[in-house]
Amino acid sequence: MLHITVKLFAVYQEVYGCPELHWQMPLGSTVGHVFDRILAEQPQLEAWRNLTQFGVNFAFVPAETLLQEGDEVVLIPPVSGG
Repeated sequence: MLHITVKLFAVYQEVYGCPELHWQMPLGSTVGHVFDRILAEQPQLEAWRNLTQFGVNFAFVPAETLLQEGDEVVLIPPVSGG
């Protein structure tokens, strides 16, 4: 098992009510698997599926990126403001 931190911002933080999650994921898990788990736990976030970008350890990555022990995964929803 891998131990990862999932950082939550905007709508994700609002739904979970906390800024981060500490999860265990099976070896061979990808960023996409993390997002699938988020959507399984919080189906109301499905509307954000095609709008969210991902980061691992301060770098933008595709959903297919394999996770490593201790990785910090960030879900990046669209941002607006001025």
